[in-house]
Amino acid sequence: MLRGNHYERAFEHYLRERRLPYVAVDETRRALAADNSLKSLDFLVRSPTGAMWLVDVKGRSRASSRRVGENWVTADDLDSLARWEEVFGSRSRGLIVFAYQVPETAGGELPVDVSFEGRGYAFFGVWARDYGLQGRSRSPRWQTIWVRSAEFANLRFPIQQLIEQVELPA
Repeated sequence: MLRGNHYERAFEHYLRERRLPYVAVDETRRALAADNSLKSLDFLVRSPTGAMWLVDVKGRSRASSRRVGENWVTADDLDSLARWEEVFGSRSRGLIVFAYQVPETAGGELPVDVSFEGRGYAFFGVWARDYGLQGRSRSPRWQTIWVRSAEFANLRFPIQQLIEQVELPA
């Protein structure tokens, strides 16, 4: 977790409010796994079912009910989450959390999951594996990947829904 990133701090506040056990990961250094460098996670979160969510938070500044779709990630994000799943085992799952700052002008179009430092945030999750299957190259130069808006709308879910879920999906 980067302390200067308000999206990550807001998500941590969200986890604390819901009393979910978590570890905020120090992202100042990349981790080594089997002599390869891995992008660090933002959070390790123990789900209500006992599974481990391997969370990478992606902050996005623009959101409305019509446009919760800005959703690009890097190939390194997806590769590293897949590798972390191998490290932590079968009860772990890579989760991309898209944190959208909800503008005051949204007028209730988008639910605010948490208010933090004078800003409202909405959190949507996508399982990294599912995102990777639907992802398309956005920029070969920057090695970014995105999912089309209609497909993304089918993949994403409100984080609160995941917290209330009884079983970890297969």
